[in-house]
Amino acid sequence: MSVSSFISYLALERKFSPHTVNAYKRDIAEFHAFYLKEHGVEATEDVSYGSIRSWIVFLVEHQLSNRSVNRKIASLKAYFKFLVQVESIKVSPLATHKALKTPKKLEIPFSEKEMDLVLLPFQFDDDFEGLRDKMIIEILYTTGMRRAELMNLKLKDLNLPGKTIKVLGKRNKERIIPLVSRTLENLTTYLTAREQQVKIQGEPFVFIGKNGHKMYETLVYRIINRYFSKVSSKVKKSPHILRHTFATHLLSNGADLNSVKELLGHSSLASTQVYTHNSIAELKKAHRASHPRSRE
Repeated sequence: MSVSSFISYLALERKFSPHTVNAYKRDIAEFHAFYLKEHGVEATEDVSYGSIRSWIVFLVEHQLSNRSVNRKIASLKAYFKFLVQVESIKVSPLATHKALKTPKKLEIPFSEKEMDLVLLPFQFDDDFEGLRDKMIIEILYTTGMRRAELMNLKLKDLNLPGKTIKVLGKRNKERIIPLVSRTLENLTTYLTAREQQVKIQGEPFVFIGKNGHKMYETLVYRIINRYFSKVSSKVKKSPHILRHTFATHLLSNGADLNSVKELLGHSSLASTQVYTHNSIAELKKAHRASHPRSRE
């Protein structure tokens, strides 16, 4: 069973994004290149765990982080799991493999004050790009959608009378996100300006570049970094931190975990629980300030 069959399975059946599929393909190709160099033959389906272990040692010795090594091994593990499913092999050589230990990834959300400051009107130029940039920050913060979801958002996904947005998430899973009134008003203003900017009638995407077409991938990162650098000293400034901020602020203000899970488009509560540590800190702070026994 060839690697190309596995790649087709990821793209067509699992409906992974092209970016994710390419990552799997690249990781597996790197292992095959290592195996060929070490053994003088191409890797076959009966690769031993010892050979994979040698690759892990090679990656670590070449200063790859444990997190990066784990990602590459996860790609290989998925490939062998696929081979078991299609009965090309009986047991995966990685069946009992344990991932390398990694430090917990600390992602610090923006504070409510930072969000208020970054969305002040004077932070943005008085032109289409300024209006678009403000709308991008606001919609990421008030919906919690992913960067890729925002980039692929189309006009047909907007239900302005119903005050909702339909988002196409990972593995083509759809979810409906409500719009708060202020975001709805600002989105309406943006769409009016957008119509004057579009170069080709029928451009489907909501957010466009100054050329009137769909934005390029790195533009959203640049927008977030540019504006948050003015109001925040936090090291990491990215669309994902805004998603993290959305979830943390909801939980801190009383939203239940299941509701946040649905809004984020997570398949399990375990994925959502990573956002709770900051809300727990807020609860502890409120508890200390409010409970009579804490004053003793």
